[in-house]
Amino acid sequence: MKARMLVVAAMSAVLAAGAVTAADSPQVTRQADMKRIGGAMGALAGMAKGEKPYDAAVVTQSLTTISEMSKVFPTLFPEGSETGDETEASPAIWQNMADFKAKAEKLGADADALLANPPADQAALGAAVGTLGPNCGGCHKVYRVDK
Repeated sequence: MKARMLVVAAMSAVLAAGAVTAADSPQVTRQADMKRIGGAMGALAGMAKGEKPYDAAVVTQSLTTISEMSKVFPTLFPEGSETGDETEASPAIWQNMADFKAKAEKLGADADALLANPPADQAALGAAVGTLGPNCGGCHKVYRVDK
């Protein structure tokens, strides 16, 4: 019974968070989504570096987050959202949206491939982070304005 109540509570929290996010501006929503990707990458990198113990469940959850968010966040850059809410999005995104979306698709495809054959230990996770990391860095160099 307690487990069922916890599941219901967790689902309610997720739905409430989604409702709040849906009401936010695209800038705020994409910043939150990028932070989720960053958190997932941080968890993977921490395990790959040996700073945290390898945890297969965390690996799967992190890869799932990266996969899901990489499919969503390209839709959060509509015309007119180039400025505001302390956005770090570069104007280059709107100048080359096709490339921006291609980079997001590559990140998602790499995460999906790793989900299909998850890294089974720290060494394999290091190789996985080596695959995913350049996707993030390559996009940030072109499409993110550091503040």
